[in-house]
Amino acid sequence: MNRFISGDFVLDDSTQIALPLNQRKLVARRALFEMRKGAVGNVGVGIADGIGLVAREEGCADDFVLTVETGPIGGITSQGVAFGANVNTRAVLDMTSQFDFYHGGGLDVCYLSFAEVDQQGNVGVHKFNGKIMGTGGFIDISATSKKIVFCGTLTAGSLKTEVADGKLNIVQEGRVKKFIKQLPEITFSGKIALERGLDVRYITERAVFTLKADGLHLVEIAPGVDLEKDILAKMDFAPGYFPAVKTDGRKTVYRRRHGFHFT
Repeated sequence: MNRFISGDFVLDDSTQIALPLNQRKLVARRALFEMRKGAVGNVGVGIADGIGLVAREEGCADDFVLTVETGPIGGITSQGVAFGANVNTRAVLDMTSQFDFYHGGGLDVCYLSFAEVDQQGNVGVHKFNGKIMGTGGFIDISATSKKIVFCGTLTAGSLKTEVADGKLNIVQEGRVKKFIKQLPEITFSGKIALERGLDVRYITERAVFTLKADGLHLVEIAPGVDLEKDILAKMDFAPGYFPAVKTDGRKTVYRRRHGFHFT
């Protein structure tokens, strides 16, 4: 039994749990910029689960509250097979009560992983590569959160990256494109999100997109990444973007130490 998860012990700041500076951490770091002081958020399973650890590493984990659909409120989100059980949890609700909180509009922001995205900002997670994965709490959470941040990599299948001198280098490109023209089945509707006036972001290790009336728009590019070769060529559609968009304005994301703080 993990007695930090059970609440018998508290993991203090003297114990460092740092993620390696890889593509998962890059996504988590950039996603952290979408959080606001005092906000209540949800973290979904997958690449988004590193946000709690990144926040702790940067010393801002107590400035907001992260929840998980299984019931934990606050604390550090566990990763991998332990996901769903937090360390240093402030409280634990039963799952039905947690979803009552979500359904009632309690979430300021949610961080959800994506499998595929199309040009209209639709997201697919419940079925891809011919396999039915199911939706879990994805629909309940994305339908009620005030801000939605989708997290993932631009490509999948053996993608390898490295960070050096504050720049991102694509060592080995993924075999599978995740940004496609049209999803065969939709889990999250970009059209409905726009009708509701939601703020929707799509964060990858090399680029950030936002949802606008005419579809997906590219708004940030990682330093060291080539727009044509590393982004547009790896998508099945051309997103809207301004020619002046060159590099990610939040370059600290790609440094060894982030230096994040709320203003």
